[in-house]
Amino acid sequence: MTTPLSSIGAPAASAAPAGAGSGDGGLRKAAESFEAVILRQLLSSMRQAKLGDDIFGSSATDNFREMADAKTADSIAAMRQFGIADMVEAQFRARVGGAQ
Repeated sequence: MTTPLSSIGAPAASAAPAGAGSGDGGLRKAAESFEAVILRQLLSSMRQAKLGDDIFGSSATDNFREMADAKTADSIAAMRQFGIADMVEAQFRARVGGAQ
């Protein structure tokens, strides 16, 4: 006797193809990640445009600032306030929709 997958804990939705239903193949997440990369570069450029040397500057401080900037960029991209992710997502959705 065979048992159905749903009775052994496997979700029934996992049998559906990736393009079915509301699944977007990770397009939204990829668009947010792209926006985060752009924002990291923007923050890095802003950090380089300083007027003087940091009196407490060290490589550890620089590493911490880079990590903090990366986290800030990820947070800003998740809020989707800049619109870069929305434009990228819309452009790729139009291409995927036109190809089908």
